[in-house]
Amino acid sequence: VQLQASGGGLVQPGDFLRLSCVVSGGTFSNYSIAWFRQGARKEREFVAVISWGGGTTFYANSVKGRFTISRDNAKNTVALQMNSLKSEDTAVYYCAAVGMGPISMSWSTYNYWGQGTQVTVSS
Repeated sequence: VQLQASGGGLVQPGDFLRLSCVVSGGTFSNYSIAWFRQGARKEREFVAVISWGGGTTFYANSVKGRFTISRDNAKNTVALQMNSLKSEDTAVYYCAAVGMGPISMSWSTYNYWGQGTQVTVSS
């Protein structure tokens, strides 16, 4: 299974970005997909996850109400809509996949990872 993340960039506080993660090489609908991020000199942290069926989502408290995760099983794609961006959202964002089962917010659970896309929020 391969994951390709894209959509990062440089934006100002209050702006929005939409990240995409395209998954190939497996049966997309069998995988729960999560986004993690890692800022400079910080540990990798959970951002959001969507279950393999799409019916369940969880968000980190720091992004709840601002970020929305969604999936399109027809296009093998998961999107992360990020609104009202803050400087503290600056990080490399990674998408990750794990097979069917209870969804997890722990990065160690995930078997497959994309290469990451840089998001920088700065005035």
